[in-house]
Amino acid sequence: MSGLHRSMLERKERDELSQIAEQLGKKPPSRARKAEIVDLILQLAGVDEAAGQETLSQTTEPTEPIEPTQPSEAAEPSGAAEAAVPGDAVEPERREAAERAARTAGAGSAPAPGTASPRGGEVASPGGAENDPSTDPGPRSGGHDGGGAAVAPEAAPAAGRDARRPGGTRDGGDRPGRPDRADGGPGDRGDRSGPGRDGGRAGAAGGARRRGPAGAPAAPAPKGGGPNAPSSQQSPSQGARAGEGTRSPAQAGSVQANQAAQEVAGDDGRGDDDGRFDDGEGGARRRRRRGRDRERGPEGQQQPAPPADDTPVDVDGVLDLRDEGYGFLRLHGYLPSRDDAYVSVKQVRQLGLRKGDRITGKSRPAGRNEKNPALLQIDAVNGKDPEAARERPRFEDLTPLFPDSPLRLERRDEPGNMTARVVDLISPIGKGQRGLIVSPPKAGKTTIMKEIARSIERNNPDVELIVLLVDERPEEVTDFRRWLDRGEVAASTFDRPSDEHTVVAELVIERAKRMVEDGKDVCIILDGITRLARAYNLAAPATGRIMSGGIDAGALYPPKKFFGAARNVEEGGSLTILATALVETGSRMDEHIFEEFKGTGNAELKLDRRLAERRIFPAIDVDASSTRHEELLFDRRQLQQVWKLRRVLSALKADEGTSGAAGLELLLDRMRSFRSNDEFLAEIAKSPAG
Repeated sequence: MSGLHRSMLERKERDELSQIAEQLGKKPPSRARKAEIVDLILQLAGVDEAAGQETLSQTTEPTEPIEPTQPSEAAEPSGAAEAAVPGDAVEPERREAAERAARTAGAGSAPAPGTASPRGGEVASPGGAENDPSTDPGPRSGGHDGGGAAVAPEAAPAAGRDARRPGGTRDGGDRPGRPDRADGGPGDRGDRSGPGRDGGRAGAAGGARRRGPAGAPAAPAPKGGGPNAPSSQQSPSQGARAGEGTRSPAQAGSVQANQAAQEVAGDDGRGDDDGRFDDGEGGARRRRRRGRDRERGPEGQQQPAPPADDTPVDVDGVLDLRDEGYGFLRLHGYLPSRDDAYVSVKQVRQLGLRKGDRITGKSRPAGRNEKNPALLQIDAVNGKDPEAARERPRFEDLTPLFPDSPLRLERRDEPGNMTARVVDLISPIGKGQRGLIVSPPKAGKTTIMKEIARSIERNNPDVELIVLLVDERPEEVTDFRRWLDRGEVAASTFDRPSDEHTVVAELVIERAKRMVEDGKDVCIILDGITRLARAYNLAAPATGRIMSGGIDAGALYPPKKFFGAARNVEEGGSLTILATALVETGSRMDEHIFEEFKGTGNAELKLDRRLAERRIFPAIDVDASSTRHEELLFDRRQLQQVWKLRRVLSALKADEGTSGAAGLELLLDRMRSFRSNDEFLAEIAKSPAG
């Protein structure tokens, strides 16, 4: 067997491999890779890799594998030494070793099958030429009584890696090296002893024998071929001359005999001396996988991947269901994020979950092929037991009523806040109101919305407040969030796509419905309904029916459905929606949207731009603002006083003309002189009628 093996060549640098190839007669291309140069050297050397880098060049006389026999007495080794080459051998020695290996491989000779020794596990030679110096190249690391010399380390396979013969044990002391790996070359990290290829070679001493620092001689091996038998040393030149002898044709079948011995030994991919693991692959594949088994443990087992952090994480968010049945738990507001937990269809069906439910539970981190974490368990649905949540009524089955419970906006600690006091008198708001704040641009609608929101927070702490800003300026969103004390702001700024506007609006209204199903009072302040309709006009699929102003007929239904959800529920709870609608913008689309929603509300608060231009705030048009069935929100005495006040303000507006500035200024001046609306109405009651 030739000592020129791929594993030995792969340890060398690319320049060294190129020089070896040139010495063998062919210069590799300048852009050839290292693996290609190794293949070229093995091809020029005539090494056959089909048998796991164990067979040499094809011989003319085929031989048959020989079954392993009992060890013979002729296989007793002598004290022949193994030469050790320093790890920092010079370049000419490497070239000479490669040439010797090439000549040995090209000669087409192979050692004769040997008889298996008690420790070496070799197959006995039937020809009886165990110790013939003319045919036996000598053992690789252990000497023979016949005087055979050891081959040079460059041509010696590793004893610890040739452990595939009968008689080898798992302890690593009595097993020969595996033929598919080589060591002992210049610069090798360890010099492992191994048996020869004839019947007189013995087993390796202790498996693998390590060499000291570069340039230092190897430790002597024991005699006798046993685990403790010492051996002498030889020079590299003596080993090379001993390996150049003529071999008989019968020796060419030693490789086949070795393979047969491996089959008899029942090789099952066990580890060899140096702790490496053979996973049952062929020699060629093992060569390709050299250095890729860093994840294998000491016994060769595949090391498990580092355990993933599967610690459950507490989650709390709003459920966003898809049409397919699954959903995601939105943890950061109402917009999608990477931290959202996936909710399976099975969980949704078992617990009767609905879109907009606030779920508290635990989730596990996302797996390697998953985008989102997954919800593991559900502890509460809308603050209640998950089983109890299945018995709740549906929002569509609740009975709607007219608003009959007022939401007082007047703040007792701020008597100078005229906005809230005027709204309470002119257009009162009740629980379940569906109101429109009709305003031209720059008329002060944002200020009125902020005052209404703060008044609801202060005077009605039992009401859940949600401010929905659609297609709004980013600075307005920040200002609203800082303005509120406990209310929630759901926003989608104008720099976001229209699909995001609609998604946020739908999730907010579904969340409000779930709270109403639980008997809570909810108030949504929407800015604005016109922008929401525009967003649906862009995002919703076109129906082909275009109305005046360029708006699709199907784009008005989702905003109507949103606005129509406001109601006072007989079974308990209410949903109040106050939405802004833009007018006088010069857009026919905005006018058409306002006309569509004008008849859907039951309260309307109209702002006048001319009053705002005169810096009269709140710029409320008293005659155009009203609430349907306001008698349900006032007691009988206050209702009569409010009607008297309206008659006075209407008369002042008629005398002045189209502008109601004089009447509004008079109203504001009179109200400032009283600390509350009750005192003001009591004063009106004292005045004579007319």
